[in-house]
Amino acid sequence: MNGETEPGWLPAGAGYQVALHGGRVVARNASGVRLKGLPAALKDDPVVLDLRQLREWLARHEAECLAEVERWMVRGLPVAAPVLARIWADEAWRAALRDLVVTPYGEHGPELGRAGFLRDVDAARGAGVVGLDGESAWLGPGPYAVPHPVLLDDVGELREFAAELDVRQGVAQLFREAYRRPAGRAEQAAQLHGYAGAHYAQLRHATSRAIALGYAVRGGVARCRIVEHGRAVDAVVWLGDGDPGYETWLGPLQFVDPSGRDVDGAQVGPITWSEGVRLAAALHAGSTGTSE
Repeated sequence: MNGETEPGWLPAGAGYQVALHGGRVVARNASGVRLKGLPAALKDDPVVLDLRQLREWLARHEAECLAEVERWMVRGLPVAAPVLARIWADEAWRAALRDLVVTPYGEHGPELGRAGFLRDVDAARGAGVVGLDGESAWLGPGPYAVPHPVLLDDVGELREFAAELDVRQGVAQLFREAYRRPAGRAEQAAQLHGYAGAHYAQLRHATSRAIALGYAVRGGVARCRIVEHGRAVDAVVWLGDGDPGYETWLGPLQFVDPSGRDVDGAQVGPITWSEGVRLAAALHAGSTGTSE
């Protein structure tokens, strides 16, 4: 060793160096040999404790980036070019954004004809993508959209093309469950009621599943709020009330406005419909069966 600390390594304890690598605090001795584990003498070392706190912060930051990008997709929110350029320098943001299908966001929403897989961002040229024709292109000054998969045509073909490009999306977009609203009223009603009657041996199981999936639960109802084109609508499914140990059966999927008034399913947007059915399907999938 030349006495200089290599990038990423910090002196700790007596003759050791430590670093954060792969989500773990690792150590090496004075000879530069990487150790299999962290020596007991370094367990409470201030540098090690600082690295552990940094690891926890990075994990929270990564989760927040993923959640925010998913929110852009689910709510159809445009992202300004300067914002995208600024956050792209952050590794956690880049991991959440890279390989997502993005489009310019025009007057009437996402311009799907110019969609591509996000590969780079430049302050002057905007978002750099691999287009669905396999050609690289810059999308210009923005703003941009991360379109919900229900808005994309031929998702199956996109998945095949993504596999060819070795696309690995941090936020599930192409493989997110998407449900298109049937054209007929009878078919719409069938889908809204199709997951009702699913049985849970205990109400607490239904509640726990809804919460684990990230849905809000209040007053015996699991809900998911979707804001599409500036309009907030809640997709709701009745879980049940009373003793958490009692068995319960799910109610049908319904849409309501923030004041609790019913909204006709035929009047909600395609993202709202898709996310509502996704909620009902996910709760149904955790049940023990359906009522006869």
